[in-house]
Amino acid sequence: MAHPRHASTRGRSLPGHVLSALLVLAVFPCLHRLEASGAQEDKKPSLSLKATPPLGFSPLRVRVVVDVRGGPNDYADFYCPTIEWDWGDGTVSESSEDCQPYEAGRSEIKRRFSTDHVYRQSGAYRVLFRLKQKNKVMATSSSNVQVRAGTREEFGR
Repeated sequence: MAHPRHASTRGRSLPGHVLSALLVLAVFPCLHRLEASGAQEDKKPSLSLKATPPLGFSPLRVRVVVDVRGGPNDYADFYCPTIEWDWGDGTVSESSEDCQPYEAGRSEIKRRFSTDHVYRQSGAYRVLFRLKQKNKVMATSSSNVQVRAGTREEFGR
């Protein structure tokens, strides 16, 4: 009969420390996945900005979409923010909403912001999105837009 600290597999005995190591190896990937998912929930969300089209002729209407990715749905710093769009052409747009007071675990952040802007002059522009709480910038994202002279702009000179 096998010693109590040994287990039998197909007629062979494995020492207890080997069984313990095998158990740790079998359970570790599961624990690692749990830790990784928990770490994702605690992580600050990130921003992704896309301008469509990124290139065109003036006057160019550009649709800009910002997606908030990752992080918890109740991330306090992103709840009910003031949104600022700096269009790179000397104009800045800002908006905010009235919201219920923040409640951890209940309040949900907005995951998408979008708007349009018309570029009337040719040039290279950097669109900058700022997500703010009061006057403090909590996150930013940017993209480039290239505008070429259209027929109206050429004749206007």
